[in-house]
Amino acid sequence: MLEIFIGLLIIFTASLVQGLTAFGMSLISVPLLVIFMSPKIIVPIMILHGLLLNAYLLYSCRKDVNLKRIIPLMICGIIGIPFGAYLLKILSQESLKIFIGVVISFFAILFLLGFSVKIKREKAAFVPIGLASGLLNGSISMSGPPVILFFTNQGTAKAEFRANLVSYFLTMNIFTIPVFIFNGLFSSESVLYALYFLPGLILGMVLGNALAHKVPEKLFRKIALCIVLLTGVMSLLSGLGIM
Repeated sequence: MLEIFIGLLIIFTASLVQGLTAFGMSLISVPLLVIFMSPKIIVPIMILHGLLLNAYLLYSCRKDVNLKRIIPLMICGIIGIPFGAYLLKILSQESLKIFIGVVISFFAILFLLGFSVKIKREKAAFVPIGLASGLLNGSISMSGPPVILFFTNQGTAKAEFRANLVSYFLTMNIFTIPVFIFNGLFSSESVLYALYFLPGLILGMVLGNALAHKVPEKLFRKIALCIVLLTGVMSLLSGLGIM
């Protein structure tokens, strides 16, 4: 019961942040859940919850989606998913924890330092960005960092930034599910925990989406990144057996 209660709080916080900023669900929840749950249970939960969360958010910001811009990115992301799922299947829990911690901490530091490199040839850049994102989505359910960094670098307007991210994440969720089923990565335990944590997801996403236009998004992004960095370090230490 304590595990479920803590999980509910984590999922609520993570979905609240994503409701506000259009990203952060897996970045925040996975490193915290991985401390007391197996990544092979957590990642399928994130895929199922992400499907519901992103579908809900997309409906509210559907008018701002720029499909022409993100379709090439989606295609490359989809190609990378099976390779990520294979990593999830073959790597040990400790390796996954270390991988999760390093990836999250790296991107959190980049964002906090205000890293920015203007890319003129977007279509060419979509290939490595999409592949990296799909790989991360299939292995640790975190497709966001490469795409978020890209749109931030390009100075994408807030409304389009949010709508494009949600559209991309939803597409990744949809195409990841059959890959996970094929690889036998959905277990009865992961589905059961997904149902246990569902109330936290629903409450967080509704509240976050309602506050999205009232609370300064820039402030919440900084808070989210600080949380991401902290939890990334915790995941890394856990994988190394330090905590």
